[in-house]
Amino acid sequence: MNDSILLTIENKVAQINLNRPEVFNSFNREMALSLQGILDDCDSNPDVRAIVLTGNGKAFCAGQDLKEVTDPALNPGFKKILEEHYNPIITRIRSIKKPIIGAVNGVAAGAGANIALACDIVVAHEKVSFIQAFSLIGLVPDSAGTYFLPRLIGFQKAQALAMLGDKISAEEAERMGMIYKSVPLEAFDETINQLANKVSNMPTKALGLIKELFNQSMTNSLEVQLALESKLQIEAASSNDYAEGVAAFIEKRKPNFKGN
Repeated sequence: MNDSILLTIENKVAQINLNRPEVFNSFNREMALSLQGILDDCDSNPDVRAIVLTGNGKAFCAGQDLKEVTDPALNPGFKKILEEHYNPIITRIRSIKKPIIGAVNGVAAGAGANIALACDIVVAHEKVSFIQAFSLIGLVPDSAGTYFLPRLIGFQKAQALAMLGDKISAEEAERMGMIYKSVPLEAFDETINQLANKVSNMPTKALGLIKELFNQSMTNSLEVQLALESKLQIEAASSNDYAEGVAAFIEKRKPNFKGN
């Protein structure tokens, strides 16, 4: 870990802060590789039952640091940037069987927007904007933007945003189904804290299986998805958290889930 990524773990919640505020948390190679390592650590840490991904300063993430790709001495090339930086970040976000909250604290542009949209639950405050900025400099969306965005908001709207590079407010993003919720700026931190505390005390095993089901639903047929639901429901029903949830319901008390 280096100071471009900050990690704190408290009350079963790992908070990951992108920390290059002077360049709006845009990614260079060091930062991208550091984020991958921290995500791996959070995945394997049994004391972590929820993850919050956010940014320091005025931005969530402005995407790729263009100074890196325009400096002959630093430029790793787009093949390496995508295959070694962004694609592994997206696959980690989607494969970690713990809820990941995208706490979008400021502008999310380019790869930064698509990293946010890959999270399980995305919350932004009312001053935030999302921008598929790629076309504005002659590029195409990456970081799974062409995968998640049309599934979130529909083919026509997603393609138009990718081509035009429109700036979308958090309120509009919520209306079109791009994100879970837009909240007032003054309520943002408390909303994130409450949400993280809630999911960190829920049955983590079940949440991970729900995530797996939604991942597979992107490409499965109805028949295959029904079979997978049956398989994973049986797995969920064998968990300690299921036994605790049923016992708490019958005994009319609050459940004490352990995450297994």
